[in-house]
Amino acid sequence: MTARIILDVHALQNVPPSNINRDDTGAPKTAVYGGVTRARVSSQAWKRATRRYFDQLLDSSELGVRTKRVAELLAERITALNPDLNGPQALAAAAEVLQTATSSKIEPPKRKAEAAKKNGDPEPAPESSYLMFLSARQLDHLAALAVEGSGDIKAFLKDKDVKARAKKIADGRHSVDIALFGRMVADSADINVDAAAQVAHALSVHRAETESDYFTAVDDRNTDAEPGAGMIGTVDFNSATLYRYAALDVDLLEKNLGKGLDADQSPATPVRRAVEAFLEAFVSSLPTGKINTFGNHTLPDAVVVKLRATRPVSFVSAFEKPVTADVSSGHMEQACARLADYAPEIERAYGDDTCQTWVLRIGPATAKLAGLGTETPSLARLVESVGAAVAGRLEQRG
Repeated sequence: MTARIILDVHALQNVPPSNINRDDTGAPKTAVYGGVTRARVSSQAWKRATRRYFDQLLDSSELGVRTKRVAELLAERITALNPDLNGPQALAAAAEVLQTATSSKIEPPKRKAEAAKKNGDPEPAPESSYLMFLSARQLDHLAALAVEGSGDIKAFLKDKDVKARAKKIADGRHSVDIALFGRMVADSADINVDAAAQVAHALSVHRAETESDYFTAVDDRNTDAEPGAGMIGTVDFNSATLYRYAALDVDLLEKNLGKGLDADQSPATPVRRAVEAFLEAFVSSLPTGKINTFGNHTLPDAVVVKLRATRPVSFVSAFEKPVTADVSSGHMEQACARLADYAPEIERAYGDDTCQTWVLRIGPATAKLAGLGTETPSLARLVESVGAAVAGRLEQRG
């Protein structure tokens, strides 16, 4: 049986007073683990931050757009290809092509349409009923299809072969973010994309308490005769040393991206670029909830990356018993010691399927992690080394 290529990413990160991921009451999210309340940052929040970080690493042509206003997005591309197709005509063509390609209803939202009719305004642009995720390449090819059939778009799209082409466009040449995080199209399961990347909810390695910051704001125009605050309020926060974990199925990523995206490149090249982008973005990104209030701009003190051959393995159980801090060590040092002890033990018990391990660490508190694998001096070197290892494995398999 062919060995799988699985990438595990483990990170320990200190986050000072902050509220980067709120619940419905505005308080930091929490979870009970090991019998105590922990600080939690949802996987959705960190995946969103990771996707946003891709903008710094990848060209827009390699990324997708997730929006309900997909008809407007496609209409802009149609007009760019043929300026004679613009306004309502471009929107109508976009809606027809999208409905054919995705089997989803693309129509003006009922509430907006009723309000426009009541006020005598133009009909609003058609939208999908849920967020639709399409790559730049898919949008470009759907726009070209719309231009091709612009003479009578409805009749054009009734042709069986044209329908098949539209479906094929929507299900091919996926962007890096779609290939990594997947796509669900509620009305057309055959063009769904299974996520190659899994991101766990980040948990504090210790018990975490939610606190409230009472604040006041002074009205700059108040006079001495008007003492007191112009506004009073509270904001909830906590602080935590978080264990963060993500797993990347490189085999599924390769399948999602498809081979031959760039004819002059090795088949491993697009996969390597996606792996490197994901690794750098996941490690470096940070959800931005209340960031202006708290300025909690931190990076992980420790990152451990493992290349595996069977299945992903999280090390969260190292912290099932909450870490307790003292004034001489804090949480980070003890968390690193726990991780350094636990990882070899579970791999000994279940068989070590690790091909390679890399460690990026900062400061003396992380010293015990040094023995887990090859130390790298920087994130850039870590990303490059992991990318090369993954590409090498892919090339060996042909």
